[in-house]
Amino acid sequence: MVARDLGEPHRVSSPLELLFDLTFVAAVSQVAGRLAHTVEEGHAGDGLQPFLMVFFAIWWAWMNFTWFASAYETDDVLYRVMTFVQMAGVLLLAAGVSAAFGGDFTTVTFGYLVMRVGLVGMWVRAAIEHPDGRQTALRYAVGVSIVQVFWVSRLALPGGGPTWLFFVLALMDVSVPLIAERPGMTTWHPHHIAERYGLFTIILLGESVLAATNAVQDAVEHGLSGELVTIAMAGLAILFTLWWIYFSEPAGELLAENREWSFVWGYGHYVVFAALAALGAGLEVAVVSAGPHIPAGDRTVVAAVAMPLAVVLVMLAVLHAPLGRQAVRPELIVGTAVLALLATFTAPAVGVAGTLVVIAVLLALLLAAILTRGPSSASRESQPA
Repeated sequence: MVARDLGEPHRVSSPLELLFDLTFVAAVSQVAGRLAHTVEEGHAGDGLQPFLMVFFAIWWAWMNFTWFASAYETDDVLYRVMTFVQMAGVLLLAAGVSAAFGGDFTTVTFGYLVMRVGLVGMWVRAAIEHPDGRQTALRYAVGVSIVQVFWVSRLALPGGGPTWLFFVLALMDVSVPLIAERPGMTTWHPHHIAERYGLFTIILLGESVLAATNAVQDAVEHGLSGELVTIAMAGLAILFTLWWIYFSEPAGELLAENREWSFVWGYGHYVVFAALAALGAGLEVAVVSAGPHIPAGDRTVVAAVAMPLAVVLVMLAVLHAPLGRQAVRPELIVGTAVLALLATFTAPAVGVAGTLVVIAVLLALLLAAILTRGPSSASRESQPA
């Protein structure tokens, strides 16, 4: 296990990485489904905190493996076995999502522990077999292990300890790479990382489609209506245009030219990914609202779509700011986000279906601005490094 060439041509995700991503489908589906349920019941505020906490564990475990694999993937037997261990941890974490929304993080914590054990094993192997990166690898192994001891110890406290303790431990977790990379940055591949993040984005968008499909299936049982069809089509248009906008930016080029921006770009995607998962939950609630009456009002339902959508748009503008040649001016993106949020105030008068159509049109106009600026940079991004 030696460091891979950061300029390696034709570097793409391996079949093992794609299989690894599939285990996160179950976890994301669980956490988005639970958030949707709390929104439907009119208790969105109660579900937001556990959603963000559980999603942190999902995102951080995925991200750690992704960046490690970009630098050290060997795809031999031992590497595959250690990856399998982490996949098992993801499934265990997914099984504990429902309990976590009720305040019991025991299963989620142990699932997280299993994932971290697999990752630490990989870092120890890298320290042994790659002398040039040994100091960095050992810092990772020790740092992850120490923080994990605190995570498990937290379970011994009454009720899992105060909420603020979770955020302190999360801050410690995200600080490990900042400390570990000081002796020298690992040789991650910029175009490979961009592709991995793009694939996880597609997984999150796919979860939105699945959630909306399941909701439509349930709603159809009570009779197909024009409102339901409008909401479903508007939701699909929102997802499609959002996908198009995300991949219009050459993320691989950004990372290759601004490697010092990698921590901000990588960490900032927690907000993007969490917002995309929340958007899926919001679209599910929107579809359900077309059926029998639910406790959540129209404004709450639309806000569950508009708010995460606005967050995604603003974060994309922030994360691509250093590139200096975005596909569209940041003020247009921010302006679209603001208009989407303002559209929520029209929901009581226009209805959920009408407001979602307005939001879909706003996104379409933003996409049109991107297309009129020039050829989509996504086509350049798809070229081999």
